[in-house]
Amino acid sequence: MTNAAALPGQPRGGEIGGQAGPRAYCVLAPNPSPMTLDGTNTWIVAEPGSDRAVVIDPGPLDEGHLRHVVTTVEQQGRRVALTLLTHGHPDHAEGAARFAELTGTSVRALDPALRLGDEGLAAGDVVTTGGLELRVVPTPGHTADSLCFHLPADASVLTGDTVLGRGTTVVAHPDGRLGDYLDSLRRLRSLTVDDGVTRVLPGHGPVLDDAQGAVDFYLAHRANRLAQVETAVEAGYRTAPEVVAHVYADVDRSLWPAAELSVRAQLDYLTEHGLI
Repeated sequence: MTNAAALPGQPRGGEIGGQAGPRAYCVLAPNPSPMTLDGTNTWIVAEPGSDRAVVIDPGPLDEGHLRHVVTTVEQQGRRVALTLLTHGHPDHAEGAARFAELTGTSVRALDPALRLGDEGLAAGDVVTTGGLELRVVPTPGHTADSLCFHLPADASVLTGDTVLGRGTTVVAHPDGRLGDYLDSLRRLRSLTVDDGVTRVLPGHGPVLDDAQGAVDFYLAHRANRLAQVETAVEAGYRTAPEVVAHVYADVDRSLWPAAELSVRAQLDYLTEHGLI
């Protein structure tokens, strides 16, 4: 099992792939599954008129997809100048090393093990390439190394697996922690309130045109699920599999392993806060 695990629920967007604003273009990887929705969104981001582009999340190690991304950049009259990763799950990052070979670029990520080159990424960093500005936003929770990228000129945020275009994401216990994830969602909400962000460009699923509504839904969904887990424990369901079978009874069983990761994170959170 990898990455997103799009559990049922809103938000739900529109079309997938193609142009998503003046500066962002999506190339959909051919890796659809219950865990990846329609596939991984590889993002090409560039300033209008620039001959340089940044690629975010090259995706799986699929030679055809990686070469298609390169060709798409070239058809735009550009070259790939830099590769960025939102996090290290294979469907986002496995192809990064090969993509770096194809393009001669460095790879920047929060996790040093994923970097190719001298520079990493950290909170407060601003990536500037060919006139483009991307602000690094730390958003741990789905994984410890999760990042988002704020694209202020397009009033957009690229969210990786922190917010999906359809359904809700998994808190990938034990690396992912619910407390961190809730803090990250609040950080994203502040971007919608204080920094004018209106659109979510997710790592899976369609673009969301109501960023604040999407984040508010995620916060409410997490609060609701946490209350359900707490109630289940009080009713005598003790283990994570027992809680999943009770709380996620209406969810396709193929997603139960992913749901169990989130439940384990929720149980840890409730224990840490003295609620169970």
